[in-house]
Amino acid sequence: GSSGDTFPQDLQELQSYFSGTRSDTDVKAVPGAGLSVPLYLLGSSDFSARLAAGLGLPFAFASHFAPEYLHVALELYRRDFKPSATLAQPHVIVGAGVYAADSDAEAHRLFTSAQLMTLNLIRGHPGELPPPVDSMEGYWSPMEERALRQRTRYSAVGSLQTVRQRLDAMIDATAADEVIVVAQIQDHAARLRSFEIAAQAFREIDAARSTAVSWRA
Repeated sequence: GSSGDTFPQDLQELQSYFSGTRSDTDVKAVPGAGLSVPLYLLGSSDFSARLAAGLGLPFAFASHFAPEYLHVALELYRRDFKPSATLAQPHVIVGAGVYAADSDAEAHRLFTSAQLMTLNLIRGHPGELPPPVDSMEGYWSPMEERALRQRTRYSAVGSLQTVRQRLDAMIDATAADEVIVVAQIQDHAARLRSFEIAAQAFREIDAARSTAVSWRA
């Protein structure tokens, strides 16, 4: 196995397999060799930001569950970015939880599944995504509520208009080139509906901006 201390070297080794230029090993990436498979570095710290900048890679930040260092990491990444053979300028991707429904009330109900799962995690009892509840009252203490709201502050929860406004504000705050959408919604149909509303929100955001913002789920 490899430790975190060797991650930068491991990443560069992975790049070399995809480039198809290695001659010092019998290991071949099939069918990846020579395809120049694009690499994106996902992280939640300033370490990953510096590494992505130094290697000239697109940088995705896991702000949907670890927002504490988001702005510091993005500032470091943009400041220290070195152009590479694959990327001429910084490319920032931010993670956003999107819990959208036809009403704000239903969206907040769907969001409780993610809140309950995170609550179980911080209590030391990780498990499957629970079904939603009508209210989180009685499930968390005031301290736990504050901790969870802080941890999920890069989430957009609500109807189309509410979600659009929240995502628009996130994009303004981060100058993101792209947004990764996460939706921990237990019901499959409700999750698909949430993605449909998110897609419409991004279409409306792009229509109002001079530069389009990509998104993926």
